[in-house]
Amino acid sequence: MKQQNYFTLKEVQLSNNCPECYSNEGLELTFKQRFIENQFYKAVTEETINEMHCITCNTDIFPVRWTNEIEQVVNYQKRAATPKPKSLKLKKLAWIFIIVDLIILIGVLLFAFGVINF
Repeated sequence: MKQQNYFTLKEVQLSNNCPECYSNEGLELTFKQRFIENQFYKAVTEETINEMHCITCNTDIFPVRWTNEIEQVVNYQKRAATPKPKSLKLKKLAWIFIIVDLIILIGVLLFAFGVINF
């Protein structure tokens, strides 16, 4: 089964006022990038998300509640956060599957061209 995870690219403490508790010391902005892992491969995708959380009032701040100042800071930080390049790494099971398929294909071709007879 395919498993989707996110790993943290960057965490930033913001000095903007929290829309819930109006504290200017608790906002934390986190950028995350998607990571997919299953039986055959591990992959880092280009998809990124951002989450904002106030440590003071322990509240998740969704984009609907952002002020113009917070939105400007988030846009600036989004440009500054460089995601890791897209990558794909095959696991051992995938390599075994590929090698077995190649051996079977070569055997079928050799039999079809008459190199091997049974």
